[in-house]
Amino acid sequence: MFSVTDKRLNLNIIHATEAHIHAYSSLGLRTLVVGMRELSASEFEQWHSSFEAASTALIGRAALLRKVAGNIENNLIILGASGIEDKLQLGVPEAIDSLRTAGVQVWVLTGDKQETAISIGYSSKLLTRTMTQILINSSSKESCRRSLEDAILMSKKLTTVSGDAHTTRGSSGDGITQLALIIDGTSLVYVLDSELEDKLFELANKCSVVLCCRVAPLQKAGIVALVKNRTADMTLAIGDGANDVSMIQMADVGVGISGQEGRQAVMASDFAMGQFRFLVPLLLVHGHWNYQRMGYMILYNFYRNAVFVLILFWYVLFTCFTLTTAITEWSSMLYSIIYTALPTIVVGVLDKDLSRMTLLSYPQLYGAGHRQECYSTKLFWLTMVDTLWQSLAVFFIPLFAYWRSTIDTSSIGDLWTLSVVILVNIHLAMDIIRWNWITHAAIWGSVIATWICVIVIDAIPSLVGYWAIFEIMKTGRFWLCLLVIIIAAVTPRFSIKFLYQYYSPCDVQIAREAEKFGNPTMSSPVQIEMNPVMDRQRR
Repeated sequence: MFSVTDKRLNLNIIHATEAHIHAYSSLGLRTLVVGMRELSASEFEQWHSSFEAASTALIGRAALLRKVAGNIENNLIILGASGIEDKLQLGVPEAIDSLRTAGVQVWVLTGDKQETAISIGYSSKLLTRTMTQILINSSSKESCRRSLEDAILMSKKLTTVSGDAHTTRGSSGDGITQLALIIDGTSLVYVLDSELEDKLFELANKCSVVLCCRVAPLQKAGIVALVKNRTADMTLAIGDGANDVSMIQMADVGVGISGQEGRQAVMASDFAMGQFRFLVPLLLVHGHWNYQRMGYMILYNFYRNAVFVLILFWYVLFTCFTLTTAITEWSSMLYSIIYTALPTIVVGVLDKDLSRMTLLSYPQLYGAGHRQECYSTKLFWLTMVDTLWQSLAVFFIPLFAYWRSTIDTSSIGDLWTLSVVILVNIHLAMDIIRWNWITHAAIWGSVIATWICVIVIDAIPSLVGYWAIFEIMKTGRFWLCLLVIIIAAVTPRFSIKFLYQYYSPCDVQIAREAEKFGNPTMSSPVQIEMNPVMDRQRR
């Protein structure tokens, strides 16, 4: 604003206005400088014709509009300056503190002045007095390059010193130096879409907080793209105004706040909410539940389908690739429709490893997703090994038990069907955390429904295996095989699960035990020491 004022004005007025603006912005107020210029009729007509021509141009419209605006926005007379208090919404400081405790990297992109942004950063608990601030305010590309290189060098030195102090003082976090990067929009002009992006990302990766001030809407999208293109982490952008639309659309997940600045951000977002603080339960509660359910359901669905297919595979392999099958076509079709479908849906929708209160009280529990505790390549292959063992137990125990008998193929096929359905439902029941009547009805109702379906299928004379289940159920060997199969199949998984949870419990397991055995009448939550939230290796 001061660069386009009339140079013939009294300098004392300009200096006084600048002092007022800095004072207002240091208090966290949003500042506005008001100026005017008197135009004659001829000047206005000339400018208006130029503006009409620029606004209707098909090529270079933005550059022409900037040129027309620059022709009239000069030699302004300062009328004064204002400072407006922009109050934070209820719960914003607590929400940002919870997100940072959960291991979420919080970057703030704002159009406010640097002083205003820093003041708001302190009031919102984004910045703390113990943080070392790195300020980058450059007016040229070379100056910006030198500032980034110097900042990277300083951050490495501080990281080394804080690491040595951390080692000396033990496990306490007193020796860890937190860095806060504060960069303005002018510097970002020279950084974005240039070779300096890598240096900015390297520096920002070493900082706990990044605060970008005086940022244009396209620069906000550029910052999100900077992180999105250089890391495998998910990016989430949240905003409440039209200037946040490009940022929201660029991020993996966009959240719009419906407020006084219109609904443009809401219309462009994936999720809409009324206040910023609602982001905490969205991520720490529903995000954690969704990750836990999805991670387990992926492993379980691979398991329940693979164990059934492997039984068919062992039969084909054992019978020299014959075209016959021991399990009827109806049972093969109903396995994923009736026998095991409902428990999967019910558990995937209703099961919760921790309560809402616990997840909000201990944001560190969100780190389970960062550490890939519910789903990873290692867990997948361990599940497949367990699936292989269970399929071997289901197939070979009845085979050896009836080796020298005159039992037909349909009878042992019914035994395999019942065994695998009971097994996968018990497997699921071992991992259910919160039982209710719906879960009991789904699990045990599916087992009962399987028995009924097998009996009905074998009672139809026109189908293969007529009356087979009734013949095999009359013998005690059938019931003994069912019992031995279940015990032999689940014993390795039960033993490993017990040893792991007893000798090396994770944070979720500890918090779950605290929920169950803690005193519910205590005024303060049970003190639980959490593991540090480990950042995944960036790629």
